[in-house]
Amino acid sequence: MAAAWQQPSLLTALPQQLLIIDTETTGLEPTLHQCLEVGAILFSVPHRCVLSQLSFLLPATSNPAIAVNGIDPNATQLSQPWHQSLQLFEAMAAAADVAVAHNACFDRRWFGCGQLPCLDMPWVCSMEDLAWPKALGLKARPSLRDLALAFSIPVWAAHRALTDCIYIAQVFERCDDLEALLLEALEPRQLYQAQVSYAQRQLAKDAGFRWNEPIKGAWTRRLSQRQLQTLELPFEAKPLAG
Repeated sequence: MAAAWQQPSLLTALPQQLLIIDTETTGLEPTLHQCLEVGAILFSVPHRCVLSQLSFLLPATSNPAIAVNGIDPNATQLSQPWHQSLQLFEAMAAAADVAVAHNACFDRRWFGCGQLPCLDMPWVCSMEDLAWPKALGLKARPSLRDLALAFSIPVWAAHRALTDCIYIAQVFERCDDLEALLLEALEPRQLYQAQVSYAQRQLAKDAGFRWNEPIKGAWTRRLSQRQLQTLELPFEAKPLAG
């Protein structure tokens, strides 16, 4: 069954302001690990510009993922106004129509856990939901690095929250058809399972389907009816209930 957040968007109008979000965490499971950094940018769609940006650490006693994000847990214990930063983050969220993240299914899970507030708003994934032009030569689920480079944006660092948000904002600044992409991304979606054999698994991967997420032992992807019609999949895709 699809996760609860995979519901049709309640937003019907073009979003005017986006909250671009990235998190750095001590692991992969919110029930076992914690978020130790939040980055956020409030972005104006019609003006193609950053209105506000924020990055802050949350106190953590350990960080098993230090090899990935490079955040020393001792640094998170230093005195800094993270309570006030959380308040500013909530104010930025209140001013936004839609939250955007690269791999939103991961980042969204951390809000409403620990110190982070719930974000009751539509979400768009810049990796899965935005149908980037084929002329860019991107994979079905492009990495943030590849997406930035496709728009001639220099990539100087990775795996720090605000840096990743800046890449997305700079892509949006250069994206002439951003409004159309957002409206398409906000169309209702359903989870589909690729009907492929083991020998055909690369076909599903190339089409952006994920193995074991969220259905164990299956290649699945959330698709709108428009995407399903335009992708011209070389295999059958079966809709799943939920």
